Amino acid sequence: MASPTTFFTRLLARKGRPLLIAGPCSAETEAQTLATARGVQALGNIDLFRAGVWKPRTRPGSFEGAGAAALPWLQRVTQETSLPVAIEVATPRHVEEALAHGIQVLWIGARTTANPFAVQELADALAGTGVPVMVKNPVNPDVSLWAGALERLARAGITDVAAIHRGFSTFAPSKYRNPPTWMLAIELKTRFPHIPLICDPSHMAGRRDLLLPIAQKALDLDYDGLMIETHPDPDHALSDAEQQVTPVRLGEILSELKYRRRSSSNEDYQAKADELRQKMDVADREIIEALARRMALVEELAEYKKANDVKILQFDRWKEIFATRSAWAETLHLNKNFVGELYKLVHLESIRKQTEVLNGPPAEGSLHLGPGL
Repeated sequence: MASPTTFFTRLLARKGRPLLIAGPCSAETEAQTLATARGVQALGNIDLFRAGVWKPRTRPGSFEGAGAAALPWLQRVTQETSLPVAIEVATPRHVEEALAHGIQVLWIGARTTANPFAVQELADALAGTGVPVMVKNPVNPDVSLWAGALERLARAGITDVAAIHRGFSTFAPSKYRNPPTWMLAIELKTRFPHIPLICDPSHMAGRRDLLLPIAQKALDLDYDGLMIETHPDPDHALSDAEQQVTPVRLGEILSELKYRRRSSSNEDYQAKADELRQKMDVADREIIEALARRMALVEELAEYKKANDVKILQFDRWKEIFATRSAWAETLHLNKNFVGELYKLVHLESIRKQTEVLNGPPAEGSLHLGPGL
């Protein structure tokens, strides 16, 4: 994919700071929509007004948006405030109606991104329109689905795009509505470095008190923008009330953020940073050499298992590894969860190596143990 100049890159270059996108979860009434827009405009630093028109709710019976009736309200937003407007679209009909009402920016939501058929239909409907498009990550933690949506748009000739990171669903207990899982967004950025990456703290948090720390983390990770939901009366919002803030509170959050530099021209900083990076390179080399020694021992153990007709997977050993390595991590002031995840990968690679020793390399097209193994 090429690196074209787009609506988003032009805006970033002109502002010289991250993009700021704000507006209600849903455009509920004309009065509420315009009141929110006026509050957002008064902040003086918002680049794009967002509002939900067609809301993909999990279950029927909840507020599913005002639909096409809200589009004239959004036309008035731009007329009164000069703010460009972005809405979510999920079908070709949505695209047609949005463009007929002069909506300047569209986004594809998390549930739609998860469906390649739906994305392709939207890409076909958007082809040749020239409208900027933002793509939210899919509901499940699948970078390939997210990348695939961007690629489908690119194949349809749509290059004026940005990616929105709104977190991923999980069955594990979490203080977040949709845990960020930052590394997946970073992986997408490494695949498409020219595509602006925007963080949606509202959908990650699901609650107001987490908006500021999530937004700060995103800026510290060099995200290109933030999308935050705001409502004149959040407690009585018809959708996602807990994660919305008033425009006044939004202004306070934005004023508390620290906009750090990507680098520094200070010679002392550069010298110290280079010194520490060289030490990290040495440490990384030692880690890799230690992994090589461990895998050599794994292969030796596998040979003994093969000679004695012993199974590969020993659950007691599996449990022992995770218990002891996490305990060792804590004594060295390391995050035990990080070390636990690391040893899951190490143990899966150990299983793969032992499988090859016992049974030979897997046949082409056969199933493998673990992702990419």
